[in-house]
Amino acid sequence: MIPADFLPPALGPQRTFALVAGVERYDISHRWNLRGPARDALRFAHWLTGPAQVPPGNLRLLLSPLDEPEALDWPDSPAMASLRAAYRPATEENVKAALLDELPQCDGDLLWIFWAGHGYLGPRQELMLPCADARPSQIRHLNLDSALRWWRTDLVKHRSFPLQAALVDSCRVDAPRDARLNFGSTDYGGGNSVPGRRQFRLYASREGEAAQNDAERGAGRFTEALLTELGPRSVLESVSGLPAAARSIHRTFQELRERGEGWQLPQFLVDRDWDACSFLDDDLTALAPPRAARLDQQAWDGLGELFEGRELPRCAYEAYAWAFKAAGCTTPVGGGLSGDGLLEVVQDLDERQGGRGGMPLAVPFVRFLADRAGTAGDAAWAGRLTDWVHTTRERLVLPVLPPPPPPPRTTVVHVALEPPPDGGPGFRARMWLSGERTEQIWESEGAPVRMDTVREELLRQLVLFGAAPAGGGEAGPWTRGGVDRIEFHVPYELLDTDFDQWPVPRGPAGRHRALGLLHQVVVRCPQERADTRAEWRTSWRWLCTRGGRHPEAVRVVQEAEVTDALGMELAERPAPACVLAHTTAAPHSGLLEAVLEGGVPVAVWRRGGGVPASPLLDLLAPAGPDGRPDPGALDVLALPARVREVRREAALRAAQQPAREDQLVLLWDDPDDMPGFRSLA
Repeated sequence: MIPADFLPPALGPQRTFALVAGVERYDISHRWNLRGPARDALRFAHWLTGPAQVPPGNLRLLLSPLDEPEALDWPDSPAMASLRAAYRPATEENVKAALLDELPQCDGDLLWIFWAGHGYLGPRQELMLPCADARPSQIRHLNLDSALRWWRTDLVKHRSFPLQAALVDSCRVDAPRDARLNFGSTDYGGGNSVPGRRQFRLYASREGEAAQNDAERGAGRFTEALLTELGPRSVLESVSGLPAAARSIHRTFQELRERGEGWQLPQFLVDRDWDACSFLDDDLTALAPPRAARLDQQAWDGLGELFEGRELPRCAYEAYAWAFKAAGCTTPVGGGLSGDGLLEVVQDLDERQGGRGGMPLAVPFVRFLADRAGTAGDAAWAGRLTDWVHTTRERLVLPVLPPPPPPPRTTVVHVALEPPPDGGPGFRARMWLSGERTEQIWESEGAPVRMDTVREELLRQLVLFGAAPAGGGEAGPWTRGGVDRIEFHVPYELLDTDFDQWPVPRGPAGRHRALGLLHQVVVRCPQERADTRAEWRTSWRWLCTRGGRHPEAVRVVQEAEVTDALGMELAERPAPACVLAHTTAAPHSGLLEAVLEGGVPVAVWRRGGGVPASPLLDLLAPAGPDGRPDPGALDVLALPARVREVRREAALRAAQQPAREDQLVLLWDDPDDMPGFRSLA
């Protein structure tokens, strides 16, 4: 409880005002619709006008329910009947009118803001709450952070509303970076800050996390817990007890996780007490269940020595994600590492702490790094990391860790083609096989060879490595599972060649299948990367440290964007790491030059130019909340497999509906996987 003399002396129901909003239906798409927020808003309004005894005229109720308003379960009371006649749809115009025009003119001591619906974080981490009239071209929304800044200024009556509480039952995940979903920029400005105004915020989720909605019961889990705490409390009791209620809500969800019943639920972030202090850090040990241990100074000293001079390894995001799994926690929504250095990542993990078994998240992270360092041949560093894990576990009395999963096994045939030094016909060719180890398996000798010769030799090698020995012979190292991917290292002029369409004998009666239906097939052009090697490697490493997914990882390039300046624009930042060509012109008409000049390691286009019947983003990316393809959900590191799936799906439809969706080319230049590359000249 906060001291009674802290509260305004006249605080009571008559001087309490509220904006209460519940948004279930969105104009943008039926896929955005969700059931529950309107009922949650009604229940909060019922508490305000019931136990809290706030006059209904002090409330601004905004509802956009899925069903007809008459179908809602309106509480039976005169106050709620009055609100039933006065509520408005939760459009941006009505939200701004209520929050920025009407309520600031009232003479009150306490403002409640309750919002239930979708929520997204903008580029500056401001919380954007979409309104019912959100459309793809303009996602109209309430910028809550900007609105709360506005409410602290002298644009609100002096000496009015010294206490302001925002309670938000929404997700706080990053806003989609699709150009077709335009949130725009919303800032309400403001005047001069007024000293003495205090704001309390309680969100249903932390940054990057989703909030749980029980659609079957028509209730948000956060609102359910909140109303349980408020119960029969009056205005005075609810205000003075709000920090304690927030602690109790936080503890409830912690206990769910302790019992293993709430791992998919969001963690709570309680922002500030009325005195602007982070009260969850104040003597919580007696209030909440025991939390995981944190690293001690000795552990940090050891990590400082272990990580000195070390860049983020390629497996850093895999280690990060596995740390949450090993500790029994849910990986944060959105993916990606929290920093550009190993110590920054460990610091983030240590601040998040761990799960039910008391395991600090940093320990399984280092355990994973040790395992992969040993697999990669860095035995010395692997040993030092393992020693750190062992001594830290013993010192902090931590449970035993399960072994990390083994690295994925991918068997790849690399086919390198180079024109002869004299510029004559044919190619100098060589092939490697890489997986558990890398070895050269064939090289053209003497005169340059024709492309048909390369194809025939590749088919012969695929037969050799795709079949197990007969009888009781000893299995060779390359006979398990055959070849997963074929990578063609080719000159710039051959990037659009139809390697994936090469016919491969398959089954009886002389049947053939396209190479790209049986294997992942990609093209590469590493020899054109010499001038942009730094940008190329930086972009790939950026992609790996985000697990292959990020709202900025993929860029769809339109026809008008293919200019002489595109390459320099792509080179300015590590993102994007993947370009999808939404162009009709042939790829050599400027697009590929820009991709290579920009250091972009991955690109997809339609062979010969021309957009497929379904745009590339529709073909490759999963749908987002609005039903549209979400670039941030596209796993770029899994594109070789996804492109093969698209080719197979197109082949299955070809008899009924001929299409060229299988004529996709995937440029896949992994700078860390360049087996034996050198000039064949």
